[in-house]
Amino acid sequence: MLKGISPVLSPDLLKALAEMGHSDRLVIADGNFPAESIGKNSIVIRADGHGVPEILDAVLALLPLDSYVEKPVSLMEVMPGDTCGTPEIWKTYKNILEKHEPDNCEIAMVERFAFYEEAKSAYLIIATGETAIYANIMLQKGVVV
Repeated sequence: MLKGISPVLSPDLLKALAEMGHSDRLVIADGNFPAESIGKNSIVIRADGHGVPEILDAVLALLPLDSYVEKPVSLMEVMPGDTCGTPEIWKTYKNILEKHEPDNCEIAMVERFAFYEEAKSAYLIIATGETAIYANIMLQKGVVV
């Protein structure tokens, strides 16, 4: 363990985060996300014992969001006709984003299958044990200054 680094970030996950460059994307996926098939060309790291919010909070403590794009964060939009309503977990994400990146946390809503397509080019996919639906979030890395 390292001082000042969340213990939810495994050594493999820390290595992958450190390897990411400007504009690389990462997906923090819920338990239903097809991480292995979508992530055939990505690094896929399992974090089954954790939810998306705790991973998001730990990742954003280390990773800046891209300030050169209008919306460095993407959420998977609820499918038309789905009766689940707006996922409550999104409010938690907004609070975490504002905590770490108050001036740079605009969110794009991406249709489900378009989200899957964008995720195929992610550098890293973190597969969590999150049970909330529509809990997938994609981040675009910025620069460390």
